[in-house]
Amino acid sequence: MPEEPQRLLVEMVGRLGRETQMHLDERQHHFRINKLVVVIISLIIMIIAVFNIYYVSILWKDLGGIVDSMDSMHTNMQIVSGKMEHMTNNVKSFEYYMRYMDQINEHTSTMAAVLPKIAGNMHDMTGNIVQMEKDMEPMTQGMISIDQRFGHMTLGVAAMRHHVKQISRPMGAMNPFMP
Repeated sequence: MPEEPQRLLVEMVGRLGRETQMHLDERQHHFRINKLVVVIISLIIMIIAVFNIYYVSILWKDLGGIVDSMDSMHTNMQIVSGKMEHMTNNVKSFEYYMRYMDQINEHTSTMAAVLPKIAGNMHDMTGNIVQMEKDMEPMTQGMISIDQRFGHMTLGVAAMRHHVKQISRPMGAMNPFMP
């Protein structure tokens, strides 16, 4: 009988040893699976990071091109705005000179008394000049409006250029990492 408690103890320790070994084997198996999953996920994240860096470099280059286009567009808009301003001033000057056409008409009437043939032609010309003077007023207003709109467009392009430069500035920090 004294052997029976020892045998029970040996069996219990043996069972406990087997259970512990089985538990350790199972734990080791799970560690291998977890390690494999972590390695696969790390590889996927690295691949995604490479693609992201590639796309950021493309975006940075595209934004640089957009900024260059905006600079060019801003310069061209300033030139066009200057030319429109010059045209507006010319139309204003033309309108100013058209105001003196009434005086020319009076002098022509005086000449018409002396030269009856010229009087008939000058009468037709007076009507045309009055009509031209009327037609020039809306044209002058239209040119002023166009000049103002080009000024607004130039300001808008300048603001867009500034914002695109602000966006592309952080992309420049990525430049040393680009392939």
